[in-house]
Amino acid sequence: MIITLESSDLCADPRLADYISLKDVQLRSTLEPERGLYMAESSKVILRALRSGHRPRSFLMAPRWLDELTPLIEEVTGSADGGDVPLFLAPESLLEQITGFHLHRGALAAMQRPALPTVADLLASARKGHPARRVAILEDLVDHTNVGAAFRSAAALGIDAVLVTPSCADPLYRRSVRVSMGTVFQVPWTRIEKWPAMDDLHEAGFTVASLALSPHSVSLDEFVTLPSVTAPDARLALVMGTEGDGLKKRTLANCDVVVRIPMSANVDSLNVAAASAVVFWATRHLGADISEQ
Repeated sequence: MIITLESSDLCADPRLADYISLKDVQLRSTLEPERGLYMAESSKVILRALRSGHRPRSFLMAPRWLDELTPLIEEVTGSADGGDVPLFLAPESLLEQITGFHLHRGALAAMQRPALPTVADLLASARKGHPARRVAILEDLVDHTNVGAAFRSAAALGIDAVLVTPSCADPLYRRSVRVSMGTVFQVPWTRIEKWPAMDDLHEAGFTVASLALSPHSVSLDEFVTLPSVTAPDARLALVMGTEGDGLKKRTLANCDVVVRIPMSANVDSLNVAAASAVVFWATRHLGADISEQ
């Protein structure tokens, strides 16, 4: 149903509660998982979310975006006006009052958060129903931008699945989704309940490689020539550490190998998002066919 908002008084509608205080990261990071929702921002991201089979709770947009999104809204809901799904229309100034920021991309959708699979189930089926061969693990990243960028690289470079640790920032937080350009909907992922426990990975035959500066590390150039990477049945898990402190000591102790990216010009390391892209590219021969992603 289309609901036209004409004054901030109408923001008392309880169905708009999903959109209030979107800039409050601490609040939203707790509230959204508790309510079982996430926010899709921009028409492109909304399209990707809906085409991935995610269910909308409601839409909020400026009128000028309605024509672009109507065909897909009709496809998903069975009605051009959203049917039972509220479709809120408001001028951009009112959208800013509701959300707390300037919605320059013009459209938002409150989406139902899908249930996450277990780690074992994900590893067994992430590659189009077949076992994953190459996965990424994001350990305790706190910056949603880095999480989104890592997912975008994972999608572009054929990573089969992403695992995030208990303290890692939410891949479905609005900024993560936006930076990923909606690729968080394309790459299978789940959250690890206990870390750095690696039993599921080792039982599934994965070599666990942590990216870190360490006296005992091997260079990425050497690593990609090792039998654990080049064997026809090789399965690889690549662990990326938090932005400040890097990987935990227990993680390094539990992994099978520590890998470093060769550096020049006295630069000691790359940002975690950049490092993930480099490592994903270097190990791409284990990835799914990029043209199929």
